[in-house]
Amino acid sequence: MLENILIKNTLILIQPGEIAENQDILIENGYIKKVDYHINDENFKGSIIDGSNNLFMPGLIDSHVHTGQQLLRGRILDAKPIIWTRVMLPFETQLTDAKMKLSAEIAALEMITSGTTGFVESGSYHMMSAASVYAQSGLRGALSSSTMDDPTLPKEIKMSANEAIQQNNELYDNFNGTSNLKVYYSLRALNACSDELILKASDMAKSRNTFLEAHMNEYPAEVQGIIDRTGQHPYEFLEKMDVLGPHFIGAHSIFLTAHEKEIIQKHHVKICHCPFSNAGKGVPDTPELLDHHIPAGIGTDGAAHGGLSLWNEMKIFRSVMNLHHGVQKHIPNIMPSKRIFDMTISNGAQILNEEGTLGKIQAGYKADLIGIDINQPHLYPSGNWQNTLLESVNANDVTEMIIGGKFIMRNREVLTLDQERIMYEARKWNDSL
Repeated sequence: MLENILIKNTLILIQPGEIAENQDILIENGYIKKVDYHINDENFKGSIIDGSNNLFMPGLIDSHVHTGQQLLRGRILDAKPIIWTRVMLPFETQLTDAKMKLSAEIAALEMITSGTTGFVESGSYHMMSAASVYAQSGLRGALSSSTMDDPTLPKEIKMSANEAIQQNNELYDNFNGTSNLKVYYSLRALNACSDELILKASDMAKSRNTFLEAHMNEYPAEVQGIIDRTGQHPYEFLEKMDVLGPHFIGAHSIFLTAHEKEIIQKHHVKICHCPFSNAGKGVPDTPELLDHHIPAGIGTDGAAHGGLSLWNEMKIFRSVMNLHHGVQKHIPNIMPSKRIFDMTISNGAQILNEEGTLGKIQAGYKADLIGIDINQPHLYPSGNWQNTLLESVNANDVTEMIIGGKFIMRNREVLTLDQERIMYEARKWNDSL
């Protein structure tokens, strides 16, 4: 049974663009019951938290993560292209249930200790092992299996369209609705998916009223491959296949034609940018996309691409956007802090299929929130707390995490996973490299 929680006298980022001081937050049955200047605690039964040295805010949402690449940390930076075929795919073919379990354990720890309460997994192998870990962690996530049927793939991961769908069906049947998890369908790499598989994945997602995600327009060569195969750009091709809609997520979406942007807007497609990873490939037209009300989230692209800290990603994104778009247009605040937090929190909620239930500290919303220790020299004092969050907060400033009204981390202590054992296993893995 969930314990009631009352956070007293704290600073709140209610939602991007709205800060409130000296607030109390009442949490009951997994939801935010009340937010007010003073909530009477005379007859309150539950945990009372002193929030006077904290800032509480909605949890961050990683809209694109690769659990299966967690053990590749440090081995991608400066690697020769094409890293997908030279490093990542060979590594994933060697994954086992045990390696995937450790990957998910480390990933879950990293997300919890950096303030990421929700995530969207983009698809990997041995996902049943990862799902068990994520269910235990208490994180709110959407999972997917790696779905490809290219006959030239390595024998360890080669499968037919039906086998690929069955792999995702098994994940859905076992874990959709378990703990805080849901299951999406995926097209891992469009060039490695037959027309048959694309249609089957789309049909399954629609029949189960869940999302379909795909890596889209990430590399010029990838785009050209679809043009050579179909005579159309990727989003044009999927529109013709009747795959697109508000339940479709196009990860990356860097190299878009004007017509593809119109298609994305027309079908209410959701997209996601991964700043550190994408900066080595190209710069998306994010200000234009947001101006056209296309919900774009922010993702880390997994630990192989600089780790799972969304605080780092938001700082990088601000810099890239200003340098590439702001300088050219003489608009130094082309990507202000509110807009970046909107991407990471509000748009992330949409991509996690939680629009209207996540992303605000407001009565009626799910109690997914994080507490940041602001009583520190690099954070205090502040003339604008939202700007300070973006500019100066780091992952290790997050001390509290509540998901669905349950404490997942308290005073930097992770409560749902055995951090000491996991770090021991991680060191053993590192020593074996």
